[in-house]
Amino acid sequence: MRKTMSQNPNMLRTMIGIGLTLIFVLGYAVYSNTVESEYYGYVTTNEMEALELNQDDPESSEWYVSTNIPMTWINVSAEGAPENSILRVQADGISWFHSPFLGENQDFPFNCEGDGDYSDLVETCDFSTTHEIEIIESGEVSLRGIVSSILPIEGLGYLQADDMEQALILADELINDEKSTITWRIGIYDENLEPISSNGISINVNITTHDLTSVSEFEIDPIEESVYSLATLIGCFSLMLILPLIIYFSAVYKAKKDESVRMDAPNLDS
Repeated sequence: MRKTMSQNPNMLRTMIGIGLTLIFVLGYAVYSNTVESEYYGYVTTNEMEALELNQDDPESSEWYVSTNIPMTWINVSAEGAPENSILRVQADGISWFHSPFLGENQDFPFNCEGDGDYSDLVETCDFSTTHEIEIIESGEVSLRGIVSSILPIEGLGYLQADDMEQALILADELINDEKSTITWRIGIYDENLEPISSNGISINVNITTHDLTSVSEFEIDPIEESVYSLATLIGCFSLMLILPLIIYFSAVYKAKKDESVRMDAPNLDS
């Protein structure tokens, strides 16, 4: 190794220069993303709210309610409905997502929107104004749906803006754009889609609403990121040096072995 360094004195300076350059670049990346981040996180309320339903005919199993608030989830539960009846939910004004697997723990790939190259390989949601499920056996059944895929389901989202003022405006617009008047019509029907008697049937509707509460600049821990960057740098240099060192020591070993063979070979001239 010393002989190699003596024959090529620029190698060490090159390696040190590359290392210092990488450290500077990684340090600047950590600094710029910590101090001058263009990403902002916005927090919403993400609260569940029960809706009070109305009926035109108390004897008929049809209900309706209107909403005018940004929302993500809607959960319609029916209790006491007879077997082989149909729970149907219609939204006048929008299309929304529904799947029997929404909110359930499943052991197979599931993507509600189902867009992309792998849409045929995963379970997806139906996107329509009306969804329904068949009540196989008496008891409580639920029909869940997602009204807006733009709003943060967990109450925390991120957006890109030039400064805090613009981030506040964009976050407020994002929430308000998902606000629309929707009339929900819920019913229990027989196989001919005729409403049945509402005696003994209880319907509950819960929605998850979102109101903007705060906006903050995205930040990362510079110390933690520096440690990760240093570990990455050491790992990269280790990979860069392992192969050349293996080749170098293999060549040295082969040279020593060839020299030993020549030394041990009999002298044919004597």
